[in-house]
Amino acid sequence: MTDSPIRPFDVTHRGVLAIAVPMTFAYLSTPLVGVVNLGAVGRLGDPALVGGVAIGAVLFDAVFAAFNFLRAGTTGFVAQAYGAGDQREVAATFHRALILAVGIGLAVVLAAGPLLAGGLVLVGGSDAVQAATADYWHVRVLATPFALANYVVLGWLIGVGRAGYGLLLQTVLNGINAVLSVAFVGALDLGVAGVGWASFAAEVATAAFGIVLVARLTDRSARPGRAAIFDGRAFRRMIAVNRDIMIRSLTLTFAYGFFASRSAAAGDVVLAANQILLNLTMVGSFFLDGLAAAAEQLAGRAVGARYRPAFVRTLRLAAGWGLVIGAAMTAVFLLAGGVLVDLMTTSEAVRAATRDLLFLAALLPLAGALAYQMDGIFIGATWSADMRNMMLLSLAVFLAVYAALTPLLGIAGLWIAFLVFNGARGGTLWWRAWKRIPGAFPAER
Repeated sequence: MTDSPIRPFDVTHRGVLAIAVPMTFAYLSTPLVGVVNLGAVGRLGDPALVGGVAIGAVLFDAVFAAFNFLRAGTTGFVAQAYGAGDQREVAATFHRALILAVGIGLAVVLAAGPLLAGGLVLVGGSDAVQAATADYWHVRVLATPFALANYVVLGWLIGVGRAGYGLLLQTVLNGINAVLSVAFVGALDLGVAGVGWASFAAEVATAAFGIVLVARLTDRSARPGRAAIFDGRAFRRMIAVNRDIMIRSLTLTFAYGFFASRSAAAGDVVLAANQILLNLTMVGSFFLDGLAAAAEQLAGRAVGARYRPAFVRTLRLAAGWGLVIGAAMTAVFLLAGGVLVDLMTTSEAVRAATRDLLFLAALLPLAGALAYQMDGIFIGATWSADMRNMMLLSLAVFLAVYAALTPLLGIAGLWIAFLVFNGARGGTLWWRAWKRIPGAFPAER
């Protein structure tokens, strides 16, 4: 695509929101399934079963987070091919990513036993909870190849700018999952395994629907042959980009895990307070993620089109909208954070601890706003090595600030370090983006 002609196109506020709004609703729908699943099991009256589903969900979240690069990487490659007007490569990218997803999914199924054993060692839980977790895990893990295929389908839809279909895909997935959870657990009395079978059925049905949808949206005359799909150079590039994104994601997971572990070390009250505050402020991430999806598509399209003005416009609009949303969420938490905390806990000790930290926690959406949008820009441009390196640099800054401030400020020092970490993620990528632009596009005349 480096020798392809320049293909100008406009980037507008309306175009950004046309992708961001549907994807925001798609992301917001996902947590509701967890609520329904826990509610269905909770009606059985056994706390161990609820704990089993909760721990099982955490383990699957960890597995799927490690392979989220299948969604992000697919979006970047597809958006670039779309921007270049190469419909055959748009289709070939989907096939390559799908092959990779199914292969990884089957490997996870084969390694299900050791993965569960390792996860239970890390997470813990009573014998009854661990038994329930195992019942849930061994059913739901069978859906992994289909779940990862759905990542690819969603990434492809975002890449070609069909966010409305992305919302439809997530609605189908979450709707089937919620309805079947209630039916399998309540009506058929399948217990914890019923929640697993609901997830399995939802992933399988959605994968079938998604693949048919992609086939219908693909230009028949541009369907690639076997040689194009199995192009060694293209596969190696996809694997390299996905590897870097995975390292970046695991580094981010480590940072959140470190935050949780240091919170736990400060005592149960601090741990509870920090978890409540973090969960509240992370609501803003769904809005920022939706906007980042728009940044991915438009930035990737601009790189494929070799059109610098569109890339710069995307960079500025994504950053601007991200800061507006981040500031709005910060304002909401500053004004209503105390009321929201009171709704989530009746412990006066936890309430008092959250109020001491509320101001710092409320700054998190604003501090992290640029990071979400820069991640989207770099995913779209497939500048994955920079994403990896800046994430590692930001983690080093986080740990250094934590080591310097916590002896002086206690748990407030942890929050300040976490804010600096999120700010560093966005700031370093913003700096790298402007450094990369001159070499990524033809010289301006």
